[in-house]
Amino acid sequence: MQLTINGTSHEVDVEDDMPLLWVLRDELGLTGTKYGCGVAQCGACTVHMDGVAVRSCQVAAASADGADITTIEGLGTPASLHAVQEAWVENQVAQCGYCQSGQIMQAAALLDMNDAPSDEEIDIVMGGNLCRCGTYPRIRAAVHSAAAKIREA
Repeated sequence: MQLTINGTSHEVDVEDDMPLLWVLRDELGLTGTKYGCGVAQCGACTVHMDGVAVRSCQVAAASADGADITTIEGLGTPASLHAVQEAWVENQVAQCGYCQSGQIMQAAALLDMNDAPSDEEIDIVMGGNLCRCGTYPRIRAAVHSAAAKIREA
């Protein structure tokens, strides 16, 4: 099957029902997307598929065939961070860091749809991304900060 990951086309020979998460990590070496729960409840594996935040642990490889996939590796680069990544650093969101790629990908998808979300909208959209360290107030602050950056651009 043909997958476009971070703007690069990849031909992969995997079972149709292999989770996209394992294609990304094991077949393509893109380990920024994390395994958390395997049942789409924690959000650690969040990626964008055709611009929509999805839980890659529950997306079959065959369902991603022909889709445009963006992982944390493709969101920004060290030389040119995405506004959400910049805000995460500025607000010192990460503690253990394990959930952060999924959090950032979910936040970026939110801001693609709404560049001025309320606290309630942030809480609703980000609610499916769990942080065992409890950095939710910093996550909310970072989303607001990133939204301001996006509006200014």
